[in-house]
Parts: sequence; C-alpha cells; structure tokens
Amino acid sequence: MKYPRLEPDAIRQALSKLEGWSLREDGAAIVRSFKFSNFAEAFGFMAESALAAEKLNHHPEWSNVYSRVKVCLTTHDSQGVTERDFLLAEAMQKAAAGRGN
Repeated sequence: MKYPRLEPDAIRQALSKLEGWSLREDGAAIVRSFKFSNFAEAFGFMAESALAAEKLNHHPEWSNVYSRVKVCLTTHDSQGVTERDFLLAEAMQKAAAGRGN
C-alpha cells in the first residue's frame, strides 16, 4: 500500500512536535541520534522500537554502536516522508523515555 508523501510544510509542523528529530538534507527522511547510558539501555530501546515497527509494518534504517542509536525514517514506497514515519518516530520517543536518553 502506498502512503501519500507529506508536503514540506506538513513535515515541518510535525517535526516541531518531536524532540531531536530533523529533516535529512535531501528532504526524503527524518533522522535522529539517541544516546543512552549503556548498551543494555540502547538495546532495550531498539527491542521496544522493533515491536512498534512490526505493529506499524514500517521498519527503520538504523545503526547501533554501544550506547548510541542512529535512526533514519522514510517511506520507500512513497519515496519520501509520510505519516507512518511520524507514527514510528513518536513510538520511538516513548521507547526512549526513561532510558537515560
């Protein structure tokens, strides 16, 4: 199923409601780096985020090195940012809360 790509104004408005997220230079994704107190906290965040991603059927591009997790969200089928990216970003914000981020 293809989701409609958001217009730049809608992306800016949605980003204003999220802490630490920004638009990638090419405008085709939203990105954020998370820093946790240790590897276990970072891994717990990734595990919780993975469950949310499965429920949304929308999976992140991410990398992890020790206590850091870099996340890039884009909707490949739509070739840009959609509402699904923001739904997953919100779930990731919740997963990060209370984990020393």
